[in-house]
Amino acid sequence: MTILVTGGAGYIGSATVERLIEKGAHVVVLDDLFRGHREAVPKDVPFYHGRAGDVALVEKILREHAIESCIHFAALAYVGESVSEPARYFEKNIGEGMAFVGALIKGKVMRFVLSSTCATYGEPQIVPIPETCPQWPKNPYGWSKLFMERMLQSYDEAYGLKFVALRYFNAAGATRERGEYHEPESHLIPNVLAAAMAARAEVAVFGTDYPTPDGTAIRDYVHVTDLADAHIAALDYLRNGGASDFINLGTGDGYSVLEVIETTQKVTGAPIPIRKEGRRAGDPAKLVADARKAKAVLGWTPAMSDLASIIRSQWEWRKKFPRGYQS
Repeated sequence: MTILVTGGAGYIGSATVERLIEKGAHVVVLDDLFRGHREAVPKDVPFYHGRAGDVALVEKILREHAIESCIHFAALAYVGESVSEPARYFEKNIGEGMAFVGALIKGKVMRFVLSSTCATYGEPQIVPIPETCPQWPKNPYGWSKLFMERMLQSYDEAYGLKFVALRYFNAAGATRERGEYHEPESHLIPNVLAAAMAARAEVAVFGTDYPTPDGTAIRDYVHVTDLADAHIAALDYLRNGGASDFINLGTGDGYSVLEVIETTQKVTGAPIPIRKEGRRAGDPAKLVADARKAKAVLGWTPAMSDLASIIRSQWEWRKKFPRGYQS
């Protein structure tokens, strides 16, 4: 039996495909390559270039492979971009997501793992954030993921689709062969490392007046390999009859923007110039997970997610692939 991974040419998706293959799984990848990289998918993995919302293509994949479950990464995921282009996010993440899940149900693929996000919580009322925290996103990206969560819950009740929605915090780090590389890049750690390599002049620090110890936003960073293992654990949980659920993926610890920059300077030995700017629309002050449920339900505990290890792994990958997959 085979696992369909949408967005499997992207950052987290390709790392998950790598881990699935290491564990002996059969995988099929569907990706439109808008921000993914064909080079990130092993050549011997069946690959389909197209949109998850292309129902005819999804039906073709289901005919050609014995798909028994799906991990769904395919989505747009930039907070700032979602604020300036909300229609694009709702059309891609919700419209295509609905069409895709509908095709899976029609094809009797009834186990589904969703790449969701802590952005569904908005400005959290409780920190560390438990899964029971009220959800009120601050940006269209978060709303699009929250809608998908609610849709899956309804589809479970109506059609019996079993799912796990994994609300992860900040993915970071790299495997030996797969890392984070986007054009344009909006995420902090890749941009800090680019400055360390002198590939960019400085790092923008958005907001220095947050109610945090150093005034910069705090985030919970999780190594991409740990995230990949959590998706595999979620599939195993569903295969063993687990009920549909919503689960945070985080460490329970947070680091500020300035702490990330300081740690990167220590790991790389390079000075990193910064430029202070105002807050970005839609950015909460502090997002840190209460990650106890992931351990209790999935048996998952992050093993590689201390900040120095995350940065070191991404630094080694960046030195090996200075121009990303174009290298």
